[in-house]
Amino acid sequence: MMLALVVFACLGIVISIVKGSVDIPVGEVLTLLTGTESSPQGQIIYNIRLPRTLVAVLVGVNLALAGAILQAVMKNPLADPHIIGISAGAGLLGILVMLALPAYAYLVTPAAFVGAMGAAMLIYVLAWKNGIRPIRIILAGVAVSAFLSAGISALLIFYSDRVHSALMWMVGGLSARSWPQVEMLWPYTAVCVVLSLLAARHLNILQLGDEMAKGLGVRVGLTRIILSALAALLAASAVSVVGLLGFVGLIVPHTARLLVGSDHRIMLPATALLGCGVVTLCDTIARTVVAPVELPVGIIMAVLGAPFFLYLLRREL
Repeated sequence: MMLALVVFACLGIVISIVKGSVDIPVGEVLTLLTGTESSPQGQIIYNIRLPRTLVAVLVGVNLALAGAILQAVMKNPLADPHIIGISAGAGLLGILVMLALPAYAYLVTPAAFVGAMGAAMLIYVLAWKNGIRPIRIILAGVAVSAFLSAGISALLIFYSDRVHSALMWMVGGLSARSWPQVEMLWPYTAVCVVLSLLAARHLNILQLGDEMAKGLGVRVGLTRIILSALAALLAASAVSVVGLLGFVGLIVPHTARLLVGSDHRIMLPATALLGCGVVTLCDTIARTVVAPVELPVGIIMAVLGAPFFLYLLRREL
C-alpha cells in the first residue's frame, strides 16, 4: 500500500508539471529538467510549474500531518486545522501583518504560528470540563473560528485599499507561488516532518487513553501541548504561504487511516504522501477545469471536503 501511495504522490507531481494552459509532454519535461534549454517551455517549467508544484507538495504534507496529529491529540476524528479554528487564528495574525505591516512580510509565518497556537489553547480551555469530549472541541472550535473570522473581516474593512492581496489568501490558492515561497516553506516542512515521525510512538500511546498513557510514563498534559504546538506550526507555515486552505487535514488523515490502519508509525508517512498527491492534483484541476480562468485550489478542496465532513459528522456523532 505504501508503494501505491508513493506512486500516487509521484503521479500528482508529474500531472501538475505537465498539465496547464500549455500541455508539455512528459518526455519534453524530462529533457528540459535535465538540460539547460531556455525555450519558452523551459521557462514555464522552471519559473512557474515546478516551484508551484513544490509549494503544493510542501503545503499538502504540512496540512495533512497537522490534521493527523490534531485528531490523535484531541481524540477527535473531526479535528482539522481549518474546521476547529486553528487556521483562522493563523489567518488573523497573518493578515494583520500583511495588511497593517506590509514591510515586515517575513514575520507572517511567526505571527501565523502565534495565532494558530493561541487559537489551539483557547479551544482547549473552552472545551475542557472534567475532561475533553469531541463534541465540545467541535463546538468550541466553531465558536472560536467565527470570532476570529469576524476579526479578519474587520481587518479587510479597515484596510480596504489593500484588500486585493488578501482575497486569494483567504480562500487558499497557489497562484503566483514560486521559488521564494519554496525557500520559506521547506525548512519548516523538513523539521516538522522529522519531529512528527519521532512523535509517532507518543501519538499511539495517547490513543490508549489518559490513564493507560500515564501508566506508561507519558506526561499526558505536556505531551498534548507539545504535539499541539507541532501541529500549529505545520498549519501556520502552510497558511502563511497559501492562505486558509481547508479540509486537507480532515480528508487525508482519514483516508490514510482507512488504507494503512491506525499505527502512526505507518500512518504519518502515508498521510504525508497522500497529502502531497491530493493537493497537487486538486491544484491541477483548479488551474485547468475552467481554463484560461484559474480557480483557487481552496474551492476545489471545499467541494470535496464539505460532503466528507458531513459524512463523518453523521457517522461519529
